[in-house]
Amino acid sequence: MARTREGGGEGEQRGGEGTERPAGREATPAEQVQELLRRAQNGFEIGEHVLARLGTALMHQPELRSYRQRNDGGRPLRCNTYRHIFLLADGSSLVLYELEHDTGPQEGFLYELYTDDTALDAAERRVHEHIGGGIGPGSEDEELPAWLAEELLLAMGPSRPRREYVAEASPEHARRLLRRAENADGPGEVVRELLQGALGHHIALITKPRRRGPGKDATWCRFYEHAFLLEGGGEVSLWELEHNMTADGRLVCEVYLDEAEAEVAADRHARAQGVEL
Repeated sequence: MARTREGGGEGEQRGGEGTERPAGREATPAEQVQELLRRAQNGFEIGEHVLARLGTALMHQPELRSYRQRNDGGRPLRCNTYRHIFLLADGSSLVLYELEHDTGPQEGFLYELYTDDTALDAAERRVHEHIGGGIGPGSEDEELPAWLAEELLLAMGPSRPRREYVAEASPEHARRLLRRAENADGPGEVVRELLQGALGHHIALITKPRRRGPGKDATWCRFYEHAFLLEGGGEVSLWELEHNMTADGRLVCEVYLDEAEAEVAADRHARAQGVEL
């Protein structure tokens, strides 16, 4: 992706002006990346390595991480943080954090992008200081805990998106997914062999409670459904559980043949770590 400079040196952006999509067509992951970079004031700070990984994205899922609004000034001041999750071709995921706020000298939102929550935390503190007043759950300002704001947003959307099968490299996708799985009780060899004849696959992020707590110490738990189309029209779904409920906080991947098994595993890990999902 090319770097461009606009506004006489006052800011940089990566990406072009964007192109219009036909009505009714959803943006591809690549188009989502371009749009995020186009509107971000600091898009030039996103490294080439991150952009190269994003170039393989198969799926994009935006989520509200937190929000805040203050109405007692001359005009409302707002700060919203979004998490953009990109599922990559190698089965891993990459997160971009987008900070949206209207604390500039003129009305209208400004956007910033970050790849890690440490830099995001510093940016949020800067914006919150500009907004003023108390910060955090329990303050007198009009705000909600991050996890509750996220749950409210997720409750508004469908939990089972319509499947659109991708017919490219489905057997390889199945191999990569099963190779990443660290659980010993995952799908067996029969399933592995069956998926070598897959004609298509579809990936969906499933709406479930999956994050508690702020910052780097948050409990992270995410569910994906990997649906595979077989010869004759049959389907097989693998349920991926991605979480950091480990002794060292390391992000791991587990794969199950049944959705209920994935949920039970998530609950088991949460109890072992003394957290509640």
